[in-house]
Order: sequence, then structure tokens, then C-alpha cells
Amino acid sequence: MTAATRRQLSFADLEFLHQGVRLEPLLQSISDFLDGQTDLLELVRADLERGLSNPAAGRRRRLTPQQVLRSLTLQRVKNWDYRELRERIADGYTLRRFTEFFSQPVPKHDAFHRAFRRLRPETLRTINERVVEAAVAQGLEDGKKLRVDTTVVETDIHHPTDNKLLWDTVRVVTRLVGRLQEYFADGIVHFRNRTRSARRRALEIERLTARQRPQQQMGKYRELIRIANHVLTEARAVLQATKATATIQLVSLILIEQLRHEITHYCDLGQRVIDQTRRRVLHGEQVPVEEKIFSIFEPHTDLIKRGKALKPVEFGHKVFLAESARGLITQYDVLDGNPADTDHVRPSLQRHAETFGRSPDLYAADRGFDSIANLKACQDAGVKLACIPQCGGKKVPEREALEKRTDFKRGQRFRAGVEGRISVLFRGRGMKRCLAEGRERFEVFVGTTVLANNLLAIGELRLQNQKRRRRAA
Repeated sequence: MTAATRRQLSFADLEFLHQGVRLEPLLQSISDFLDGQTDLLELVRADLERGLSNPAAGRRRRLTPQQVLRSLTLQRVKNWDYRELRERIADGYTLRRFTEFFSQPVPKHDAFHRAFRRLRPETLRTINERVVEAAVAQGLEDGKKLRVDTTVVETDIHHPTDNKLLWDTVRVVTRLVGRLQEYFADGIVHFRNRTRSARRRALEIERLTARQRPQQQMGKYRELIRIANHVLTEARAVLQATKATATIQLVSLILIEQLRHEITHYCDLGQRVIDQTRRRVLHGEQVPVEEKIFSIFEPHTDLIKRGKALKPVEFGHKVFLAESARGLITQYDVLDGNPADTDHVRPSLQRHAETFGRSPDLYAADRGFDSIANLKACQDAGVKLACIPQCGGKKVPEREALEKRTDFKRGQRFRAGVEGRISVLFRGRGMKRCLAEGRERFEVFVGTTVLANNLLAIGELRLQNQKRRRRAA
């Protein structure tokens, strides 16, 4: 193990270890498991040093890979934000020992944020695969049963209506242009602040009653679209006028280029918002979901319809999860769009065989995964019982007899456990809504939640094995 992976202990750290501070049994079990997985630390170290010409230079108290991995796990296990994570570690002896800060000062919350942002989705996926492989090698999971389901993780956006999206475009572009103008004393194109008029029109549309909407909505949307068009036109003129930056200092030049990039980005997204509003409201066209934008802050957001009575429409990304009988999430995927559940059966069987070296004896899913091709795929893979209820239609006598069998009903009761697992991920680990920005951070967030779940499950299984060995002795 390299020196950059684990920090050298000081005399104060050794004194800390001799104070008799003991971890809670579950945290101790997770810590012992992570101590044996040195390859995970190398993956984290590679991401932390990615793009650095001299990783050894810089701050002396930078976070080590061990501290980053353990702090990241602790954050998702407890569902804390960065500030609370830092405060809890700094105030608690046991958490200092678990995260391996020991007696050294805990950095501010932004240090955790900077370190976590350097992790890539591919790294979290590889770490999760290595954790599952280690659990299989230690005999904690045999892969005889597999249950699958899909859910939706929301992005951090407000409900997307056309008037709110236009208002977002006007206020964000106006704010960024105002910041850009601060670097130029004179010679910049005049930019008129239209946020008050845009906000007024957006609120008027929002407050229209059902009776007023057919007569007044069209005219107010035309005014709001006109205001947004003027803002984007003048913002592009400002970008043209600020190209000449020869006499500006280097630091200011970097900030100017960053602002110009952001203005260009939001202008392009705002133009898409104007186009889809004009097509939908003014022309009465039904815009395809694939061509819509639901947020200028999270443009990767998808609209998901799953037929839920209480929540017919959700905004975020569909996530596929596969769970073993011992509570390990062996597979996860952040999906694009709203693909059918039937598309995931064959790939999940293939990946299960790669992980465990065999197909599961029981494959359990809800009726959304049912298709003739999927049942044949389970049969070809060697699955003994494909516990997937028929989706609609009249059942033939053979299918009806199959679904009345005791083992089929027992398999469906086993399948219901994945719903409880999703509930734990949402309410206990904070996976219901991703507050991170961007598609890449969204995937890292889901991967971190899965990692926390798997480490907790492995810690529990290791404790159970230790209890059995003590009773046997």
C-alpha cells in the first residue's frame, strides 16, 4: 500500500488508540471488512489524484483515500449533509476512529465536498462490484435467489411548467450578465433588466383560474415569450461585445470566460424552453417527451410515468435494482428515459452469472417484467423457477396452475422484500431525491447509496457468523 493511501500515525494517534475507544459492533464489522479491501483504496486514490501533475504537493492535511471512502459511507448510512458529517466526526471519538481521523483536526465541510466530487461513476460501480465479489468470496452470499425491480430517483427541480421555465431562464441569464458587466467599466452593450416584468407575467399565468385560462392564457404567454426572447438576444449581444479582453488581468479573464460559458449554456437551454412553449401553448402541438426540457438546472431530467395512482408523473431517472436473498444489491443501473421493465431480465441474468458463476435458482419480479421472451431467457439460463406473474390477458390452465403453486407464492413473498429495500434506501439513506447537480453526480449519488447498503448488509452478516462461531465453540 502506498503512503498516499494511508496516512502515517503520529504519537498523538497512537495515544488515541490506547484510550480504549471501541466502535459499535456494526461499525467495527464494517471497518474490519474495509481493512481487508486495499484495492478499493487504490481506486479512490486514483480518482483523488486524477489530473494532478504533482499529487504530493499542496495541502498537508488533505483527505486520504481511507478517510474519503469511510466518510462517504458514513454520510450515506446516516443521511447527513456535509456540515453535519464534519461536526459529527469532529465531536465523536468513535466516528474519528471509524473514519481514521484519530487525533488530527477534521477539515471543514467543503473539503469533504471537494474530495467526493472527484469520484467518478465508474469508480463507484467498480467499488460496488468488488464489495459484492468479496462478500461472495467470504461465503456471505451464494446467489441462489435474485429479486429485481425498478424505481425512480428524483432530481432536485421544481414542478416544470412552461411559465416557470421561462421565468427561470430570464432571471438566471440576467443575473449572469450582471456579474459579467462588473468586469467592464464601459464599452459593453446595454442590457435591460426585465426580471420584474417576466416575474409579473409568470405569476399572472400561475394565478389564472380554470375559467380565465382559455381566454387570457395565450396572450400572457406571448408577452412572456417576447420578454424571454429579448433577454436572450441582448445576452448574445453582450457575449459578442465582451470577446475583446486583451487588457484584463489573467485572474479576471478566467472568471470572465467562465461566466461567458455559463451564459452561452443557459441561452441555449432557454431557446429550447421558448421553442417548446411556442409549440405547445401557441400552436397546440403535442411535443414528444424526448424533445422536452424539464429544468434548465438539471437538463438531464427524464419524465417517468409508471401508472402510480398517487404520483402519476415523476421527474428524475429510472433506476434498476437487483437484490440477493441476504440483502446485497448486486446490480444497479441509472437508465435513460423510461424503458420498459421487460428490457432488464436477460442482462441481469448475464451479470448475475458473471458475479456468482451460476444462474439463480429463483428469479422473482413483478408483473411488469413478464413477457414470453423473458420466461424463455430464464429457462435458457437454467433458472429453476421464474417467479413472474402474468401481466394481463387470460391465463392458460398451465400458467394458472403454476401461479397457484406453493413455491410460486413463496417466491412472490420473497419478491416483495425488494420493495422494503427500496423504502430503506429512500427513507434511511436519502435516495428519494438527489440534491447533487448533473448527471454524473447523480450516478455517483446512487452508487454511494448502494455501497452504504451493501456495507451495512455485509457488516450484519459478519456479526451473525461470529455469533454462530461463538455458540459452536
